[in-house]
Amino acid sequence: MLKQKRALVINASPDAVWQVLARFMHVDEIAPGITKVEALTTGPDQTGSKRRCHFENGSWLDEEVTEWQPGRGYRVRLSELNPLPLKSAEAYLRISPEGSGRSRVEWGMEFRMKYGPFGWLLGQAAIKPVMGKVLNGNLQALEQKLQSRQAA
Repeated sequence: MLKQKRALVINASPDAVWQVLARFMHVDEIAPGITKVEALTTGPDQTGSKRRCHFENGSWLDEEVTEWQPGRGYRVRLSELNPLPLKSAEAYLRISPEGSGRSRVEWGMEFRMKYGPFGWLLGQAAIKPVMGKVLNGNLQALEQKLQSRQAA
């Protein structure tokens, strides 16, 4: 299994961060590469909630919440991964207090590649660096959203 994670200390309380991240069906507000989100389930966001994320290039993938910890984060299983060369993938978000009114947010991915050893090399050389850039972009967009809320 390959893993990639990024973390950022944000000048906002864990509760403020959770208010944004808990809007599971609105990840497009903080993930620049996602152009649209379709809710695949109804009701409150929680374990079992499913969404379809559409991307700029016309592709999409589905995500299902497998772990939901209010105020602390969640984990999702990704499916419908074509055309990505991934056999399986999960993502997680974790929030922890980081001093007075600040939060540490960690966003990570864990994935298995198709194509055996060649896939593993492809994952190391290409997929992990791309995932790192995506995760950094998501964290920076989250921070900007929280800063704009504080300024309002």
